Amino acid sequence: MNQPRIAFIGAGNMAASLIGGLRAQGVPAERIRASDPSAEQRARLGAEHGIFLCADNAEAVAGADVVVLAVKPQVMKAVCQALAPSLTGSPLIVSIAAGIPCASLEQWLGDRPIVRCMPNTPALLRQGVSGLFANAQVSAAQRAQAEQLLSAVGVALWLDEEKLIDAVTAVSGSGPAYFFLLIEAMTAAGEQLGLPRETAAQLTLQTALGAARMATESDVDAAELRRRVTSPNGTTEAAIKAFQAGGFESLVQQALNAAAARSAELAEQLGQ
Repeated sequence: MNQPRIAFIGAGNMAASLIGGLRAQGVPAERIRASDPSAEQRARLGAEHGIFLCADNAEAVAGADVVVLAVKPQVMKAVCQALAPSLTGSPLIVSIAAGIPCASLEQWLGDRPIVRCMPNTPALLRQGVSGLFANAQVSAAQRAQAEQLLSAVGVALWLDEEKLIDAVTAVSGSGPAYFFLLIEAMTAAGEQLGLPRETAAQLTLQTALGAARMATESDVDAAELRRRVTSPNGTTEAAIKAFQAGGFESLVQQALNAAAARSAELAEQLGQ
């Protein structure tokens, strides 16, 4: 990243994960600073990463090349309007807040280079995936900065249209909860079949982990992997047929459509 000066506005879990990822990549502590109203959070992050922390947002962004907006969507407007006079030069603005469109950020902060991101919670383990959209003011160098920032906690994928953020939200932003729901259901079903709950949970979790690794590390897609473990007239085929008889694929499509529609609604509400 050519060691830009990075300021985080808000030092919650996602910001802390990004800061940890940057430090693990070798970004010096003196190139990172953050602001947060919680003295306890500031003390914890300062002790853990050795970065400069303060309560004043204006102090945090002084001289910054990259400003990461990591506050709750409900307070973003007020934070941005108060912060705008303190932004000097043309720092890259990176927003990781859900539901806040670039047009609103431009209205509150002025005509600035902005990258809007949708990360997901596995970023807390540096196993996340983020969708990124850049407005027209973002330079090639700034795109590289944003990509490396989000790559510190997982995979960063660029989007050509901002409206696709809603689809990213539906697939990966909300996606971990879908897998957690399946884990819950499989554990409960295993227990109903007679397994001790702890055993059913361990079997389910390790199966989920192993399947995910097979899917990410294989040279074939998930459909082919499924076919390979589905023997004709076998136990897996019986289960797959039961899923499909219940409209599994259609239900997944309905669920993601609902999530995408709600994402668009929230963007309209929060961006006012």
